[in-house]
Amino acid sequence: MNIAHSIILGIVEGFTEFLPISSTGHLIIASKILGIADSNFLSSFEIIIQLGAILAVITLFFKELWGKWDIIKKVFIAFIPTIVIGLTAYSFVKKYLIGNITLVLWSLLIGGIIIVLFEKYFKSDDNTKNINFKNAFWLGVFQTLAFIPGVSRSGATIIGGIALGLEKKAVVLFSFFLAIPTMFAASALDIYKSNFSFTNKEVLIISIGFITAYITAIIAMKSFLKFIQNNSFTSFGIYRIIIGIIGLMILYF
Repeated sequence: MNIAHSIILGIVEGFTEFLPISSTGHLIIASKILGIADSNFLSSFEIIIQLGAILAVITLFFKELWGKWDIIKKVFIAFIPTIVIGLTAYSFVKKYLIGNITLVLWSLLIGGIIIVLFEKYFKSDDNTKNINFKNAFWLGVFQTLAFIPGVSRSGATIIGGIALGLEKKAVVLFSFFLAIPTMFAASALDIYKSNFSFTNKEVLIISIGFITAYITAIIAMKSFLKFIQNNSFTSFGIYRIIIGIIGLMILYF
């Protein structure tokens, strides 16, 4: 893995982390296209550069979060399912799921179909409910589906929130905020498990990926918030279906 790979993967991470299309899935696909061999370092790189996306959330929404203890408490309530399941399943996920291109492609395809069908047929009786502690917890439960590569953390949280009858923009913002403890914990756990045993070159590669992900995540979040004001998530579902079908055809045929 070299610096050019780091920049490309940083761009992929930044632009896909907060969209319902799975950043992990896209990182795995991009790594395969670039010919980067699976390794413990690649898995760590893909997890740690998410810290750049975390910093982007804090940068953009500092005023919305600073001193807003009601929001912060709800975020940590939502984080409980993630930390419990994450600590339990970490080794299994990293060993058997991360890097599994077949699983990613099927997850993208099936997730895309679910998004399209959900947008077409699901009608909430009340789409303006505020996020309380109970549905904040359930948003955290929905987020845990993203331990399966290709599912999409933001996608699972957003679709779950709309199913609960929550307002679309509020759920999207909450998914941004929930990313802070979630990705920080994932990165911290991976650094701890690896004993930060990286060479100077690997540290440089991670740093470049981090900065690239930070810049692109800011652009992606601003664009996404504007997009959802007048659009549904159907286009993201169709995109997932196309990528899944093309990928599976290449993989099998």
